[in-house]
Amino acid sequence: MPIEQRGVDTIPDEERTSGPRDLVSILLGSNLALGVVIFGWLPVSFGLGFWGSVSSLTAGTLVGAVLTAPLALVSLRSATNLSTSSGAHFGVRGRLIGSVIGLLLSLGYTALTLWVGGDAVVGCLHRLTGLPAGGTSYALVYAVLAGGTAVGAVYGHRALLRLSKVLSIGLTLLLAAGVAAYAHAFTTAPVPGTPYALGGFWPTWLLAAVSAGLSGPIAFITLLGDYSRYISPRRHRPKRVFAATYLGLVVGLLVPQLFGTFSALAVGAGADYAGPLVAGAPLWYLAPLLLNASAGSVGNSGLMLYSMGLDLDAILPRATRTQATYVVAALATALVYAGHFLWAAQDAMTSFVLLMTAVGTPWAVITVMGFLRCRGAYDADSLQVYNRGTRGGGYWFRGGWNVRATTAWAVGSAVGLAAVDTPLYRGPLLACTGGIDLSFLLAAAVAGVLYQALTARRPRPVPAPRTAPDAPAAASPDSPAEVG
Repeated sequence: MPIEQRGVDTIPDEERTSGPRDLVSILLGSNLALGVVIFGWLPVSFGLGFWGSVSSLTAGTLVGAVLTAPLALVSLRSATNLSTSSGAHFGVRGRLIGSVIGLLLSLGYTALTLWVGGDAVVGCLHRLTGLPAGGTSYALVYAVLAGGTAVGAVYGHRALLRLSKVLSIGLTLLLAAGVAAYAHAFTTAPVPGTPYALGGFWPTWLLAAVSAGLSGPIAFITLLGDYSRYISPRRHRPKRVFAATYLGLVVGLLVPQLFGTFSALAVGAGADYAGPLVAGAPLWYLAPLLLNASAGSVGNSGLMLYSMGLDLDAILPRATRTQATYVVAALATALVYAGHFLWAAQDAMTSFVLLMTAVGTPWAVITVMGFLRCRGAYDADSLQVYNRGTRGGGYWFRGGWNVRATTAWAVGSAVGLAAVDTPLYRGPLLACTGGIDLSFLLAAAVAGVLYQALTARRPRPVPAPRTAPDAPAAASPDSPAEVG
């Protein structure tokens, strides 16, 4: 299979051979890994029982998917990835905001997947073969998983799509076997000795809905376009693409997360998940669990690493996608080691997803609003100005930045960060919200309202012809190129 040569450039229509079913396959197959399963454990670790965990996960996922799924339509129309597409609304340089958000999101989730998968692999091998469960074993397993992930990500879109189709069937069967393996010990009651994380049911339920449920779809705000850009709008209707994306997000996230809740309660996983999961598994399930931990981790982190490579390629246009992918693979591997040997994993994990949700949500809101305002009409040539090292075009705005959109994002993110409640940081606005984390809602509302207010009187964007290389950008404050 040849290595994909495309980076963040525009995909020609003849190469856009994927369809909506491929979106479902990639979102289902890549998410049935322990790195996603562990999010079902989070509500349990916060002190919730089965029904509290299930309802918080379901509510958060359904709401998050409504916001996230429309982003697939952006790349369907622009034929490039989402961070590059956002240049139509943030400016061809302002789209670096999306690239950095995507890079951080993918980096964190890749490290999380490799960390959880590696811990489970070592635990299974220890029980099956007597492999010492020491630092050397963990380091070697992490390195092997990271290497396999890098290979899949470097080969690119087609390799990951084929792998996801296999995993969507195989890992579903392995999770079904897991239900049988842990069913004898399952209980709906909270894990004994695990108090509510925020002192009461509803504040803790809301924390779980945001950090475990909502964060799942939000993790894909910059990833969906990596695959929808390979779908041709001439052959597939937007409604089908949206429906496939929504279905893939909801099913692909809820199935593994609900298994995580089920298995966590069955093995009494309060402060840790991977250890009790392996220790509580019957002997016959250790081999399937080992397969899930290894193959599933490679599939899920491969998806994230591929996106990271594209985002770094977008930030550093002179680097090839392959070079960028190897660099971010090394960064993710280093983060895995830090997560295992240096940090309190649960606190770091919860803090990361809440903080990234606070800054990622306003970006997604503005990108979707911009898509609706321009009615999905994008100038593919103008979107690539930054990648070519040139200036001007319909999305140049002021120096390559749409100040209005950037301001709305910055203010929305600041409000979100000020209202967030994590184990490592508490925002000052919590005193005004009764101690309840409303960072997601406040960040989305402030960014959306401010963006609408700043751009309400501006005409719908009409991309201007791209200027010659290195020519000065001439956009007056009232020109169409100045709108959001």
